[in-house]
Amino acid sequence: MMYPLGGDNVSRETLERLQVYHDLVQKWSPNINLVSKSSLDSLWDRHIWDSAQMADFQKDATLWADLGSGGGFPALVLSIIAKENQPDRQIILVESDQRKSVFLRTVIRELGLNAKVFSKRVEAVAPLNADVISARALADLKHLLPMAVRHLNPNGAALFMKGETWEKEVQDASESWSFQLKVHKSKTSPKAAILEIKEIERA
Repeated sequence: MMYPLGGDNVSRETLERLQVYHDLVQKWSPNINLVSKSSLDSLWDRHIWDSAQMADFQKDATLWADLGSGGGFPALVLSIIAKENQPDRQIILVESDQRKSVFLRTVIRELGLNAKVFSKRVEAVAPLNADVISARALADLKHLLPMAVRHLNPNGAALFMKGETWEKEVQDASESWSFQLKVHKSKTSPKAAILEIKEIERA
């Protein structure tokens, strides 16, 4: 059985791993607030499938760094998908909250993922030279761009998941930064977007 998702197919094995992750989030979240209480019942749509659409981008990237990983969205979802499709891809999760870091390492260990956690603030991590930097609900764009510059390799791309105010964030960031932008409309929320950004420089 193949599970359809946005043009790609997720195998039964991948779906089973996503189910394990789903169940661990449900188990841990009441104690350490991995996701909001109101979204626990809609975990698949609000968080898992929303994160999974990121797998459509930058498929050749071998080092992917996710900033402010929280409960692991999108990083752990992408790592679960990559386990079967891109086993050489390593995903680094940067999360300063120690309890959330313990949770992230638990999932990585239980599912045998090619990922590791840095339990530090983003600015305290040595430059990662990553092919891709991602972030979901971490900060507005003008604050994300200096983080991306620090941790991307020169040919890398940033992928930022943004809600309905994304256009204003782009406008605000453009006052201080120049960058190449491609906007991808979200498959799970009509007003949201994934911003694919390259060639970031201070204006």
